[in-house]
Amino acid sequence: MSGSAVNKALRGGRGGRTRAARGRSHPGHRILGVGIIAVIVVTVAVLLTDTVTAMRTEHGFSRALLASPHLTYEPEVTISGFPFVTHARTDRFTGAVITARGVPVACPPRERCHAELGATLGPITVPDGFSIASSDIVHTDSLSAYTRLDSVNLGRMLGIVDLTVSTPAPTDKAGGGGPGDGLLRRSSGVVLTGTVPLPSARASTDPPSASTYDGPTARVSVLVDLSVVGGRLHVQATDFYRGPERHADDEVADDLRENVLSAFTATLPALPMPWDVAPTGAHSEGSDVLLAGDDGPRDLRPDEF
Repeated sequence: MSGSAVNKALRGGRGGRTRAARGRSHPGHRILGVGIIAVIVVTVAVLLTDTVTAMRTEHGFSRALLASPHLTYEPEVTISGFPFVTHARTDRFTGAVITARGVPVACPPRERCHAELGATLGPITVPDGFSIASSDIVHTDSLSAYTRLDSVNLGRMLGIVDLTVSTPAPTDKAGGGGPGDGLLRRSSGVVLTGTVPLPSARASTDPPSASTYDGPTARVSVLVDLSVVGGRLHVQATDFYRGPERHADDEVADDLRENVLSAFTATLPALPMPWDVAPTGAHSEGSDVLLAGDDGPRDLRPDEF
């Protein structure tokens, strides 16, 4: 046999063995790939099951809260704890957040007023982690509650139907009011802007901001302090606001200044709080005004929200 023939035979033999080895390695790769896919599918299935279970329990809790006579619409409920199923089996979660909108509140006879009620619960224990009923006892380690009025509803309560609320940025630091400050809050120096009537011999049933109102009016911005008096929200006007932020400043005679400020001063009717938590403070938050309070460990019934 010639040298070239021997070399071809050797190359052919090595090539055959290489192809055979490759053929033997393919099943291993396929098994590894199938295993990875199986792990992904199982993980997705577990996460999906956990999410669906959480949604069902949260919706059940929401329906249980709707049994409260204060509520008209189902509140939003978020129960924390991951994995959810694991926490549900132990009937204990790391917390819950409840937001109920469109809650009717006391208002002047001609108006309809609504508020937002919210509560943040610390770690909670329930009788059945997969189903929370309206009469169940929900034990929580802590409870923070609030009642929120937007500018429209606050204006109706004050009789200033074009009222707007703004929370001025802090003036003691450069760039105050930027994204780093988040949602601005104040208990003092909150700005209210609206149209109020000036003393006049003629009376009108129309609000001062209405085009049909024919008495003298002034659209002004004032500074107010927010506090709690006897468990009720108290708004106290302290002075006129002259800027630097956007404001209204119709001319008001010196002898009418106190009269105008008094239109922005009032103690509002009692507002409901989640589970009758006693309000301990009041503040603005952007263009809203809030009553807020905290409580220690408590046993709560959803239908008493």
